[in-house]
Amino acid sequence: MDQYGFVKVSLISPMIEVGNPIANVNEMLSTLEHNPAQIAIFPELGLCGYTCGDLFFHRVLFDDLETAMKTLLSSNTFPGLIICGMPLIVEEMVLNTALVIQGKRILGVVPKFYLPSTKEYYEKRWFKSGFDVVGHIKEITYLDQRIPFGNLIFAYQEMRFGIEICEDMWATITPGNLMSVNGANVIINISASNETLGKKQIRRNAVLEHSRKNCGIYVYCSAGASESTSDTVYSGHNIVAAAGNLISEIEAFALESKMLTADLDILKVHHERRNNSSFRDSILKYRFDYQLISIDLPTKSPFTFTDPIDRFPFVPKNTQDLDFQKLAHIQSFSLAKRLKHLGIRNVLIGVSGGLDSALALIVAAKAFDILSLEHQGIIAVSMPALATSAMSNDHAQKLIKALGLSYKEIDLKDHVLEHLDLIGHDRTKEDITYENAQARSRTMVLMNLANQYNGIVLGTGDLSEIALGWSTYNGDQMSMYNVNAGIPKTLVRFMIQKHAETTDQLPLKHVLEAIIASPITPELKHGQTTEAIIGKYEINDFILYRFLACGDNEERIRFLLHEAFDLEVEVCERYTSQFFKRFFSQQFKRQANPDGPKILDVSLSSRTDFRMPSDIRR
Repeated sequence: MDQYGFVKVSLISPMIEVGNPIANVNEMLSTLEHNPAQIAIFPELGLCGYTCGDLFFHRVLFDDLETAMKTLLSSNTFPGLIICGMPLIVEEMVLNTALVIQGKRILGVVPKFYLPSTKEYYEKRWFKSGFDVVGHIKEITYLDQRIPFGNLIFAYQEMRFGIEICEDMWATITPGNLMSVNGANVIINISASNETLGKKQIRRNAVLEHSRKNCGIYVYCSAGASESTSDTVYSGHNIVAAAGNLISEIEAFALESKMLTADLDILKVHHERRNNSSFRDSILKYRFDYQLISIDLPTKSPFTFTDPIDRFPFVPKNTQDLDFQKLAHIQSFSLAKRLKHLGIRNVLIGVSGGLDSALALIVAAKAFDILSLEHQGIIAVSMPALATSAMSNDHAQKLIKALGLSYKEIDLKDHVLEHLDLIGHDRTKEDITYENAQARSRTMVLMNLANQYNGIVLGTGDLSEIALGWSTYNGDQMSMYNVNAGIPKTLVRFMIQKHAETTDQLPLKHVLEAIIASPITPELKHGQTTEAIIGKYEINDFILYRFLACGDNEERIRFLLHEAFDLEVEVCERYTSQFFKRFFSQQFKRQANPDGPKILDVSLSSRTDFRMPSDIRR
């Protein structure tokens, strides 16, 4: 956290003995031994058990809780924060509370506000709501400690966390919602949520939605199956979510202690909040009086990530088939709408035999299917020039044949050479002029063919190329519609792979697999491969994601590159330096990009997502 903005948390559903706080504290201490986290979280009323019933009225339980808490404080060697639940008596009122502990100190006590009294729940029988108390009491005394009480937000560097207790999350307007617009970027919920058929999905949806509404991180820790099963069963369903995305989850259904450890990216939350106008508009409208409690977290150096960092953050993971179908629909329906609007039945696509043009051809074919148009209206144009290889040309022709498209080959060699002669180029120097003359010649031919066939030119350049400016201005940078504009190269590869896996046409499957296996090249000079010049796309896409989606600076990206790809420091510096040099210098191309559908939550369209002057200097 001190340097890179990550905090490690452990969500622990411990084995408990209902009504036996001493045994429960000993189990808690056991789970804290060698625990890697900076914050350890235990469930609601976990020191005695949520299911104690009318014992919550009896002094014997509170005497045992006091003894157990003394044991916890005196024996605690865990250097981080402990968040745990227990009942407390405050002025003869029994409160369901969460305690924040570090070392031998209790740093704060937060009461539960919403007390469920529906169906199997009847907490109002025992407890007083925090709503009735926090306006009158801001500090309590317990075990000879003066402790902040009530509406509390805990602060350490860039992190601000607040605490909810179980039902607080299920309310219409939650304490977490209010804490979030009052500065908390992490909400921690300690819970004892019983299990019924279908409740797991409902609970997960609630956590995800609160993390989205709060534009922050939501950490949900619930009781396990060792709670009493007289009337209800608990599953130890623990969840971590951020801005509507599931980070980590476990449902143990175990009688022994289970733990979920996760890493919280605090700086990413700050970036998302700066970008969310609705969240910004809420900040000053719902001001409440929260005590800000300064805390300290132990530094973990070097920080060891619980799970490997995702090297392909743009590529779907858990729901690949559904995500593939959604992506394919966005691309194909966007083109179908544009063609229907224009009343056009022909599209022109420059084909190279590479990944991007292959995806554009498939998208066009599916769009024509949506409109019940013949595939012959898709005119695939191969334009071999001075450095075109036989392999890429072969891939292009096989793909066109497999999709049943019209094919046109126009040899541009003589045309390009004549143009080079016209401008006084010596024909042999393979410089930027040599390359761009070919790219612009291809675009000119496509544009004129579009006029001839009453069609439009379909662009093929992807989001990674747009970010890096890896295109020729007014060459392959230009088209009349670009279905790939919102898809980075790693996702293009994923889409081609899924199209290959799902097709029942063997010729199409084989050529797509061959295209995937081929090196990426614009073939504008001999022996040219793209990744030898700009670096591996998986690394550039990783940088693009961390910059666009997370708002990371170069230092943080270098750290994460090293962690994700095990690259040497010098290599990380070279990649980030080259990426940002290209990214900022090539904005002028993005300003003039054609229309194209937004695919992901991030985009580089200068009309929607990313506005920046072309003459910016960094």
